[in-house]
Amino acid sequence: MQMCASVTDVRVLDGYRLELTFADGVRGEVDLAHRIVGRGGVFQALEKPAFFKQVRVNHELGTIVWPNDADFCPDLLYAWATGTPVPVPASEAIAT
Repeated sequence: MQMCASVTDVRVLDGYRLELTFADGVRGEVDLAHRIVGRGGVFQALEKPAFFKQVRVNHELGTIVWPNDADFCPDLLYAWATGTPVPVPASEAIAT
């Protein structure tokens, strides 16, 4: 996985699923239901299907955002869409 993934396109599917395209050409689906439903706070508005569908790409941030400024880390989105783990930067790795 690349660090600092960047989302370039988003397409709303059914439920809380999105198809994401990343700057490196990778495309994948993410189901955000368990990351939104029941979480409250900024994510509460996203539980409403009409509001969830207002997702867009913020190219400056390289991620998806909603009108209430809710967003997700693009590196996490990349990991969820591809099934690859999020790498730990060497500076944060625990020596074994």
